Amino acid sequence: MSETELEHLRVAQFPNATESTNRRSLTDRAYDHLREAILSGDLPVGTILAEAALADQLGISKTPVRQALQLLRTEGLLEIGPRRQLAVRGFTPTHRNEILKIREALEEIAVDTACQVISLEDIDLLRLTLLRQKRAADAHDEEGFLILDEEFHVQIARGANLPIVARLLGQMRGFARLMRLSLAQPPEHLQDVVVEHTHIVDALEQRDSAAALLALRTHLHRWDYLLLGHEASIPADRAE
Repeated sequence: MSETELEHLRVAQFPNATESTNRRSLTDRAYDHLREAILSGDLPVGTILAEAALADQLGISKTPVRQALQLLRTEGLLEIGPRRQLAVRGFTPTHRNEILKIREALEEIAVDTACQVISLEDIDLLRLTLLRQKRAADAHDEEGFLILDEEFHVQIARGANLPIVARLLGQMRGFARLMRLSLAQPPEHLQDVVVEHTHIVDALEQRDSAAALLALRTHLHRWDYLLLGHEASIPADRAE
């Protein structure tokens, strides 16, 4: 029996399955579109998100848009506004400190575990991401670079076979990326990040947990200082 015939049989036996899959794919499409718009700053903090307007914009019904908005609210990128409307969330200094501490704990779990179990194929994938980051840095493509930065850190968790950590880390990295939007970065910072990421991968490949954790902490603390800003308080042991 051909794949087409099998698909027709599946639809005949489970008529609601295709509808559910299509609805899920539309939800994914709406979620991906809105998440990227938030993290890139196209939807600034405080922007009200209305189901009907978004459905018209995306050319889909309101149901998958509503589901996507709820996912983004669960993720923490949206919050309920004063008029019970969903709005893009802002972050106080307290929120920022909490996010960065959680992110660091997750990153350390991922790196320490990866040193024990990561495969050579996953190391190669990380080095490919480094190459793509270097190209983005050379092209001064900060937005593309930040997307790859998020991908790099989540890849480590996946390579460590920690899917729950990878999911939570993706959320925390998304927050950190959003927090960077209003921050003026020094022009050389992208190249510096590539170097720091390379140190992490080198240590992972050598299965050197101590060196990998040191490289990770050096990397995170340098950019946490920039993210928190000059007026935010950073514990002395976290500043360079």
